[in-house]
Amino acid sequence: MMKPELKLRRSRLYDTINAMKTSFHLITGGAGFIGCNLADYLLARGEHVTIVDNLSRPRTPLNLAWLQERYGSRLRFVQADIRDAAVMQAVIPGHRVVYHLAGQVAVTTSVQDPRSDFEINALGTLNILEAARLASEPPIVFFASTNKVYGGMETVAVVEDETRYRYRDLPHGVPEHQLLDFHSPYGCSKGAADQYVRDYARIYGLKTVVFRQSCIYGPRQFGVEDQGWAAHFAIAALLNRPITIYGNGKQVRDMLYVDDLIAAYMAALDRIDQVSGRIYNIGGGPQNALSIWAEFGPLLSRLIGREIPVRYGDWRPGDQPVYISDISLAQRDLAWQPQVSVYEGVERMVGWIRDHLDLFR
Repeated sequence: MMKPELKLRRSRLYDTINAMKTSFHLITGGAGFIGCNLADYLLARGEHVTIVDNLSRPRTPLNLAWLQERYGSRLRFVQADIRDAAVMQAVIPGHRVVYHLAGQVAVTTSVQDPRSDFEINALGTLNILEAARLASEPPIVFFASTNKVYGGMETVAVVEDETRYRYRDLPHGVPEHQLLDFHSPYGCSKGAADQYVRDYARIYGLKTVVFRQSCIYGPRQFGVEDQGWAAHFAIAALLNRPITIYGNGKQVRDMLYVDDLIAAYMAALDRIDQVSGRIYNIGGGPQNALSIWAEFGPLLSRLIGREIPVRYGDWRPGDQPVYISDISLAQRDLAWQPQVSVYEGVERMVGWIRDHLDLFR
């Protein structure tokens, strides 16, 4: 039996939902880094947006307050958890597009608490899909997946150079047909969700698209040690906080500025009848790849104007020596490609952090 205080809280939540005017766009995790940037983009062009977020991550209320101050009543906010299937079935109907960005985002956290990781990423996504399927007019569903679904890719030959690892035989990066090999509870939960989203298009006819996202970075990213590494390094360096590099710092990631990610979502939305049910690697590609410290470190040092001391620790589970997205399929199907170079994007990110250091103290 439901506890009285939970029943009252859910009743008030339903009142809030029922009082909302229907908006075209709903973003789960909309107060997070990617979510608030996407909401800002949509609201700035005159759309109405609903954000669903449980505000569990530190500083997400700051992103929500920033959006509310800028856009007022055109932004609707529902504080809820995607693990609550009944609430998802109440809030999702009436929207035309759902951007499912909410999730547990750290490999380290998934190792410490695999049950919560599963319930948020796998079960939470199933709740979103079921709410969409059961709606009288099912919405389009976009899902933010991850390159971690490819695991450690032990079968792919990797070469160690002076400042980075590189693929011996994949000059364009990892294609979508690369073997899936979920490594870590996080990889398993996101991978399960990834496949559920695709299968709901095949089995139930939902219009869905999966983006296997690489390293996304930009303004309003409150990076921490186990998630959002580029922002974390920049914040720590500007505030003279200690930085630990896990592994040797030659691990390579392709980096995509958040504005370019949003452009990919919009391109897929414009072509939804052609791309529904498909999965795309979305990242910066080979031209926007850096090693996380051997190359990113000197760039960051130049931008802040001094050397940055670091210490080194052991490799973390599931950490790929190199991951670079082959984005040729997205380029072909979506007529999309990154516009912001990694050097310009990192400079923008560092500038935003420097201008908002009071948010990080």
